[in-house]
Amino acid sequence: MTQIRSLYDVIVIGGGLTGSALSYELAKQNFQVLLLEKDQIFNNATVYSYGGISYWCGSDKLTNQLCDEGINIHRQLSAELEANTEFREIDLLFTIEPNQNPTETFNNYQSFFVKPQLLDVSTTVELEPLINPNGIVGSLRFPQGHVNPEKTILAYQKAFVKLGGKIEKELVISVEKKDDTIQGVKTKNNHYLSNQVILCAGGFSRKILQDLKVNLPIYFSHAQLIKTPPSDIKLSTLVMPATTKRLDTEKQLTSSYMETIWQSPNDILQGDVLEAGAVQFLDGSFCLGQISQIITNIDAKIDAIASEMKIRKSIEKILPALSQLQGQWHNCQVAFTQGMPFKVGKIEEIEGLSLFSGFTSPFVFVPPLARHFANYLAYNNNGLEFRI
Repeated sequence: MTQIRSLYDVIVIGGGLTGSALSYELAKQNFQVLLLEKDQIFNNATVYSYGGISYWCGSDKLTNQLCDEGINIHRQLSAELEANTEFREIDLLFTIEPNQNPTETFNNYQSFFVKPQLLDVSTTVELEPLINPNGIVGSLRFPQGHVNPEKTILAYQKAFVKLGGKIEKELVISVEKKDDTIQGVKTKNNHYLSNQVILCAGGFSRKILQDLKVNLPIYFSHAQLIKTPPSDIKLSTLVMPATTKRLDTEKQLTSSYMETIWQSPNDILQGDVLEAGAVQFLDGSFCLGQISQIITNIDAKIDAIASEMKIRKSIEKILPALSQLQGQWHNCQVAFTQGMPFKVGKIEEIEGLSLFSGFTSPFVFVPPLARHFANYLAYNNNGLEFRI
């Protein structure tokens, strides 16, 4: 039997980085907030990520501002939250493969907030001895921040609860509305009341919006990677390939003439991008990845054995010492949107419904936007426009 529970100022759906950071910032503004998370243990895109803070990636006035704010928030976040996020500043190396032209690749990255250094093979290997010199023709070096994703979420949630916030581990069945006005959220056993609901559910936000008959450009990919136990092998940098294939594929498959594939979800593989990369956390464990597949069925079954073999084979070419490390394969859904590296704001069709999702480079953009959006909801005046 469904029980009617307390009235909250705001209900946030999704307990990954987006929902946890936003809930904390809302609680700082004295909102009574309920954070709903479907999983009893962490199983989301945040946890299965590198935790990189790409504060170099701004490309216009707004994203440049947010990148600057994002890295500065992270530099003092452990102190603010009174919990260690394992923040550090490291080098990011974008490896350039033999079939790429180093100068052309370098020129492709000149529009960003921070410009990269073009390194030859010997300098690259000097910075990262684990890189196979025969597998590259150079690299791009960016300054990068880094945190432990799971510890960062837990730090936000702990601080949120300390401010009076409430977290419930329940799957949302539906968002309730009456006459295009939000009423609350229904779970299997409870009905929570609120006139404001914010979707921070990553790839699952699209399904919730569809159930509400709202069509917004929020999409998802299936991201696959391998997480390993701690190892004595030491990786000094964050390594990724210098490619825009994933972003190009996302752009192509969300263009107006491809919208129909998202209206009728199925198991057809629409896009498949492999990016050989790795990062090591402070406890010595690794995250090895990644494959990004676009399949419009959010519950699509992925061939774990084939996927893991592809990841290991690609890692072997660039970081051979890591390719056979024992590890567990994971798949998760990663949200993305069109045109901008995030989709944040009030949804005009339904009073009281907002979206905070679709982040590319979430660890740099989420903390400052959570702060701005919470301020906007509290005072309705922030200097940034938050309407979708």
